[in-house]
Amino acid sequence: MSTTVNVTNGINVEQLVATIGAIQDDPNVGAFTFRARSTWQGGTHSVGEIGSFTHAGEENDSRTEPFRLTGDEPPVLLRENRGPNAVELLLQALGFCYAVGYVANAAARGIEITRMDYAIEGDLDVRPFLGLPGPRAGFTAIRAKGTVSSPNATPEQLRELCQYVQDTSPVRDCLANPVPVETSLEIVRG
Repeated sequence: MSTTVNVTNGINVEQLVATIGAIQDDPNVGAFTFRARSTWQGGTHSVGEIGSFTHAGEENDSRTEPFRLTGDEPPVLLRENRGPNAVELLLQALGFCYAVGYVANAAARGIEITRMDYAIEGDLDVRPFLGLPGPRAGFTAIRAKGTVSSPNATPEQLRELCQYVQDTSPVRDCLANPVPVETSLEIVRG
């Protein structure tokens, strides 16, 4: 006897519903601590690693090797373009989060997605970063434009889903609302 798995937009819908149910039954199942490490290589070049994380109080080592990212600055900011800069990665994180939220929530609603793209841009003035007077050190505005195609949803359903994704996006929430950031420094002899 074969079992049919309901997969919509690459999402196993039964598994998604079961995950939601498990978190409703035990909110601790929804608790995660994600981590990233960054190691300076020289100039403005750094290499980052994203590996294991904590889920429901337990270490999750399902990733056999960490993901590796390279960050740098463009020549106009005195470097060699070895990778995107940190604020570009922040914009990409928003695009990734919106896309995952959109296709997963569409799948849960039975909406098929055949195309989902996000173009994200942000305005930033580097003067404060360089110690000069200017606006805030971070983005002064971020704009996201989604493009979606669905064979079985109305434009109204797709727009409502877009708003729902914005309202529930963890990355957008981190950008739009203050998040306490605690930074410590360990000094070692080198």
